Parts: sequence; structure tokens; C-alpha cells
Amino acid sequence: MKSKEIRPGVHAVGAIDWDRRLFDALVPLPDGTSYNSYLVCGSEKTALIDTVDPTMQLALFENLGQLGIDRIDYVIANHAEPDHSGTLPWVLKKHPEATVLASLKCREMLCNLLPIPEEKIRTVGDGETASLGDRTLEFIYMPWVHWPETMVTYLREERILFSCDFFGAHLATADLYVSDKGKVTEAVKRYYAAIMMPFRSNIRRHLERLRGYEIDTIAPSHGPLHDHPEYIVDTYSGWVSETPTNSAIVLYVSMHGSTMKMVEHLGGALVREGVIVSQFDLTAVDVGELASALVDAATVVIATPTVLGGAHPLSANAAFLVNALRPKTRFLSVIGSFGWGGRTVEQLTGMLSSVKAEILEPVLSRGFPGEDDFAALDKLATTIAAKHREGGFL
Repeated sequence: MKSKEIRPGVHAVGAIDWDRRLFDALVPLPDGTSYNSYLVCGSEKTALIDTVDPTMQLALFENLGQLGIDRIDYVIANHAEPDHSGTLPWVLKKHPEATVLASLKCREMLCNLLPIPEEKIRTVGDGETASLGDRTLEFIYMPWVHWPETMVTYLREERILFSCDFFGAHLATADLYVSDKGKVTEAVKRYYAAIMMPFRSNIRRHLERLRGYEIDTIAPSHGPLHDHPEYIVDTYSGWVSETPTNSAIVLYVSMHGSTMKMVEHLGGALVREGVIVSQFDLTAVDVGELASALVDAATVVIATPTVLGGAHPLSANAAFLVNALRPKTRFLSVIGSFGWGGRTVEQLTGMLSSVKAEILEPVLSRGFPGEDDFAALDKLATTIAAKHREGGFL
């Protein structure tokens, strides 16, 4: 990636990681990612907003070199996570004149994560500004989007919001701005689902605060820039609302076919009831795709055989993930099969305590499902549809 001009004196100087396929050893990156860093040159001072992942430090320095930058006065650390701040030690070594500007919490975290002298970091308060001469940076605290120390930076004169992870997407693209709205929206949703969703109540408050700013461009730390920011802000607002859609997700694993037969029957019954159904085979699931589906789902059903008296490990892992992501799901249930007994339902529902949802009557079959089991699945489908109608989703 070469540096790209956003406005005269404002450049994208980060790096594209076309080949990365996994983030945090957990989240698949089917389209790679980028580590966005921005250079703002004022009439008196120059600021670098965020750095890049340490694996891409050479790209950052090459881009700065292309622009002939020999002095950096400020490095803005919006976020302490290494993919944003990991190159800070090298930037400070190359530019010892620079001062890091960060929130108080971020300063503490940077000193814990990186070999940076505390005296090189100056804390800035919420709403505080830094003058670059003819340009002004305003710092806006955004705690729990998605770490506690996060802030965003607003360039007043150009109406650019450097939004850190907010509105970001794991998407490697040579386009500076959004060119394929559908593809980018899908990538932003995957990113939101896997990273931001547990903090949606905080994000709702921050979105309201941002509506008080005139924003022409949103420049996130991952993915392309948004030059029509109202679209992505409104889309985000829908995701963080507490209103789900008329959709049910069935997360399943089947060892000998019994649970699979129940999944097929329940799926068909839900469709006949008018509920939109998505099924995920837990032996081959894309965690990012699953998380994205959870964003809007009103109902989640976990389907599992019984293994050694409890849920199949893949089902338990799925329950753990759903609980960690805390979607706005309203209804939960468990279906599956068993041989001689067990505590599958108690185990899985106990693992979902952070999801504030009603537990609907489970359906467990002893061995291969029979007529009574199918009737119970039909009843569960009817109950789910009725709950959706009562909630106004269907």
C-alpha cells in the first residue's frame, strides 16, 4: 500500500495485510485486513493517528518516507491494542521528538503492553483539543468500543472522524473509500458481531454523542473509509438496537444422525410458520459468519447429541461463544438426542446466563426421534413463531 491523499495534508499511511486469515487466533479473515494509520499535517505541527501492526512497520515507514516526513510532533494512540499501537516503540525511536497523546487509561495500558517510557505519553481529556496550527484535533472518549481506554479523534476543519475500531472492517482492499457498499457492509457487520456486539449498550450512547458532530468522512482503523457516513451510522444504529428480526438460528452437531433429523424437522416447521431459519454445522462453522447471524436473531436453538452425560463439546463451545457475544436474542432452546440420560439442558442453559433470553421448552429424544418427538418439535416451532409475533418481529 502506498500513502493516499484524503485531503491536502491528510494522508492514509497504513498497511494492507492481504494474506492474514485469522485474528486473535479466533476470528477468520476471509478477505484479509488492513491496519490504518493517518498523517495530518498542519501549518505548525504534524500528527500521526495510530500506527500499524508490528508485522507491517516497514510499510508505515515507507509511506511516511514517500511523503518526506522528517518530523512528527504527536502520535495519537486511540487504542492500545497491538494492531493499532504495536509499532509505537519503533516510531518513537525514529522520531524521538514525538509525544504520544492518549487517554489516561490508554497510557496505563500502553506502558503495560509496550516498552514505552511513561514520560513520552501525555494524557488528554475527553473533549480536549490539540492545535496543529491551522488544524485542530479533538479527542472524544469512547470507552468500551471495544476496550475501556478507547477514544476517537475528530479533525474539526475537515470534518473527519478517525474512529479507531468503530465502523471498521477486516477487509483488505486497494480502495481508499467504500466502493462496494454490500461487500463492505457485510464485512463491517462481521467485525461488529465478533468484536463490538457485547458492548452495544455503550455503543448506542456513543452513537448519540456522535450525532452532535458534523462528519463528512469516517476513517476507521480497519477497512476502507466511509465518505457517506450517514449510511454506516444508521446501519450501526440498527445493529445496536434491542429489536431483533424474525430469524431463528439453529446451531447443531450430530454424531449418528438422530440430532440431524430433529434439526431438519424443526427447520422445516419453522419455515412453515413464517420464521426465517439459518442452520450452522458446528463441525465446520465460520465463527465470523455465525457471529454475524447472531446480530439480529430473535431465537437461538442449540442442537446436540449427549456425550458422556452432557452436551457435545462443539455445542458447549457454541454456547460459550453466544454467551460471550451477548446478542439481543430473546428466546433460547435446546434440542437433541440421548442414550441413557444426562444433564445437557442444564449444562447449556447454565452456560448462557449472560444472554437475557427466555428459555423455551427443550426437546430431547431418547435415541432416534419418533412421532412424539416430532410433535414436540412442531410445538416448539409454533411457540417460537408465536413469540416472534408477540414481539412484533413476524
